[in-house]
Amino acid sequence: MQTVLITGANKSIGFETAKQLAAQGYFVFLGSRDIKKGEAAADQLKAAGYSQVQAVQINVADPASVAAAKDTVSKQISSLDILINNAGIMGGYQQMPSAISPDVLHEVFNTNFFGAVHVTQAFMELLKKSGAPRIVNVTSGLASLTLHSDPAWKYYAIKSAAYGPSKTALNAYTVALAYELRDTAFKINAVDPGYTATDFNQHRGTGSVENAARIIVKYALTGADGPTGKYFSNDINGESDESPW
Repeated sequence: MQTVLITGANKSIGFETAKQLAAQGYFVFLGSRDIKKGEAAADQLKAAGYSQVQAVQINVADPASVAAAKDTVSKQISSLDILINNAGIMGGYQQMPSAISPDVLHEVFNTNFFGAVHVTQAFMELLKKSGAPRIVNVTSGLASLTLHSDPAWKYYAIKSAAYGPSKTALNAYTVALAYELRDTAFKINAVDPGYTATDFNQHRGTGSVENAARIIVKYALTGADGPTGKYFSNDINGESDESPW
């Protein structure tokens, strides 16, 4: 059975992504900072008929927690087919560059960027044992420097000193990692699920979690001839969902 680990999977987009992959026959490890919430999410999926799910405690901002999660997963599987770095935090809504606290910057980057790096490196050994390893780094349209420089962009006025830059850094890491592993079976992409109605934005988003998860699953399941080192978004209109960097 193929396997997937999703961080931040106890609710919202992460939970829906877990549900959609479980429906396709994957054994899903639901990463959750709060193990009780993770277990409740796993029980909810099991009650819906998805038996191959398990909660795993993982705080991506804590290297010791990441290492413990890796040990837990390694005792049960010999390889990991998909890693979805979904866990993230906003850091509040007052992120003026001239006034934001460096502590907030550290907190946001520690989860959104360094957390994803810690998890990726910790699970790299298991991923390399898969015949078709996939990594999806869940990013944001607010990571795009090209769009942020375009006054015609619909979200042009939404600037953040911590959240957006943390995802820009994640995009850059995605490119570098994909290049490093370019001659292997890895496919590594950054995926923006779009402006989705979740707790993350106080349900002000316009998209559904079902649609948001769908694009994540799409690139988690990309084939051998699929893209790598690319940036895709649900907010792109046209034949392709590739986003400008």
